[in-house]
Amino acid sequence: MKATAPKPVILETKRLYLSELSPEVYTYLFTACSDSEIMNYLGLKTDAELAEEKDKYNKGLTTYFHTFKNFRLLHKTDGTVLGKCGYHTWIVTHRRAEVGYALIGDEHKQKGYMTEALGPILAYGFEEMGLRRIEAYIAEYNIPSKKLLERFGFQQEGVAREHYVVDGVNEESVSLSLIRPEYDQLKSAWNLKYKVR
Repeated sequence: MKATAPKPVILETKRLYLSELSPEVYTYLFTACSDSEIMNYLGLKTDAELAEEKDKYNKGLTTYFHTFKNFRLLHKTDGTVLGKCGYHTWIVTHRRAEVGYALIGDEHKQKGYMTEALGPILAYGFEEMGLRRIEAYIAEYNIPSKKLLERFGFQQEGVAREHYVVDGVNEESVSLSLIRPEYDQLKSAWNLKYKVR
């Protein structure tokens, strides 16, 4: 008998469904679904991407210290997986998490999808997950990402030296954050239009 699929939280915006990717969803995917079902659900394009996701799952996506909550960006018209946005390195005890996001394919960029998704996901983090601090680390040259975060009130705190390895090279990351009191002051100006399903 096939395991029962967990019911993910869905955030609905004008053009998108933001479908929760929790540890429970990943466990269901990698224990009860075929490779093609996994690839379709996560929007994976190649066997190498599938192998990478399986490797991450097999090595343990969570620990006693931290967990995650991501969301798939699904286009309302046809269900196309456009990318992911959400929280990794969610340290529940300290009520903080690092936000991350990525679109799948250049054809989805510069259409406002991530701007549409990020506001509701930040609101969900503060209001439903109980976060007090949301962190972001971006490459210094990633100007679009910096502008996106600043649009939602993130403030630069500094530079983390040799923070990420990209293509075998240690790169610095700009550290930014948004804390709950700032969110409370800014959220009305964001003009958020979404609902939780």
